[in-house]
Amino acid sequence: MGSKLSSSRYAVYNETMSTESPTRSYRKTERARQEAETRLRITEATVELHRTLGPANTTVTDVAKLAGVSRMTVYNHFPTLTELFMGCSTHWAASNPFPDPERWAEIDDASERLVSALTELYGWYEQKEDMLGKVFRDVPIVQALSTVMSELWTPYVDGMVGVLAHGWPSTNTEPETLHAALRLAVDFNTWRVLTESGLNHQGAAHLAARMVAGGSGRTI
Repeated sequence: MGSKLSSSRYAVYNETMSTESPTRSYRKTERARQEAETRLRITEATVELHRTLGPANTTVTDVAKLAGVSRMTVYNHFPTLTELFMGCSTHWAASNPFPDPERWAEIDDASERLVSALTELYGWYEQKEDMLGKVFRDVPIVQALSTVMSELWTPYVDGMVGVLAHGWPSTNTEPETLHAALRLAVDFNTWRVLTESGLNHQGAAHLAARMVAGGSGRTI
């Protein structure tokens, strides 16, 4: 009997627990909300610094200062640069959706599909140059960024090339050559070279498409 609560003591215990539980639940919910808000501030600060300075010129101290937190808080949420860059990249991508290759796949003619795809892609490059230009500039010199791009951007490029390679005359060019030409056509730096030469993004898209088509024995 001594090891059991009496009915009166049990009632008090039960009442205490029932009144404390909502408080503890509220505190946990509030703490989770604050942590989510802090993580978002860190992520958005990283996005802004990558857009304006570039990943190679962004330090954890810079991120912490802009986010209004300590360096340790940044590390608590993102223990490594790779995790910080991944959080930044996925957040930016969610707000700046990539062109959807599945829409291009609905166009049967390969040449027409390529022109349409490159026109949309190059227009997107033009709109997002402030971020993409610095990211692609820094990929060769920032290992964490290279890792993130291999996980996020490389599969996207593979998907674009796969869709755009469908339907070309197989007798006129080797698949490896076609894929190489398409990879060159969809590359950010190809768009940059063409537009810096004086073409607008539509003109650049048509020229790149004609170069790919010419190698396959087609005309556009």
